[in-house]
Amino acid sequence: MTTSGVIDIRKHSFSSADHLFLDTNVWLSVYGALSHARNRSAVYSARLRDMRSAGCSIFIDVLVVSEFVNTYARWEYNQSDPKPAKFKDFRASAAFRPVAQDIAHNVRRIIRQCNCCNSGFSDVDLEALLAHYGKGQSDFNDQMIAEICKDKNLALVTDDADFQATGLTILTANRRLLPQ
Repeated sequence: MTTSGVIDIRKHSFSSADHLFLDTNVWLSVYGALSHARNRSAVYSARLRDMRSAGCSIFIDVLVVSEFVNTYARWEYNQSDPKPAKFKDFRASAAFRPVAQDIAHNVRRIIRQCNCCNSGFSDVDLEALLAHYGKGQSDFNDQMIAEICKDKNLALVTDDADFQATGLTILTANRRLLPQ
């Protein structure tokens, strides 16, 4: 992908030259808790099909898998009725078993579509990331995802406006990110 900046994912023509990193919120919109609650799930689902048809290289890291698993599980906990007093009680209950199976099934579906990549944690300037994080205006995992994308020259597919000032090529359906 030779384009830079923020691109409306609905208008992008995917090709086999595209190397993409899909953020957790996109995977949750397609396969997880957000697929039922967000109107963008149809956009991201359709565009994922287009990415696959075009032969795009799609990448994932353990950070995204972990965020997917934990966000999905917490969402199910918050929807449970009756809701156990503690999340760990829910996770240890019989009610969680089908949730865990569903999460595991969806993670397997995601992984089958992706190339796994390493975060490069040992090579990142951790002090610089922590200094930026220490200002209280960023999410540490988002910082790591941005570093992965920069290091591996990947475009980021996200619905998260927090990535706006990263200098990455971003594909999104989020109008707050798109140029007006």
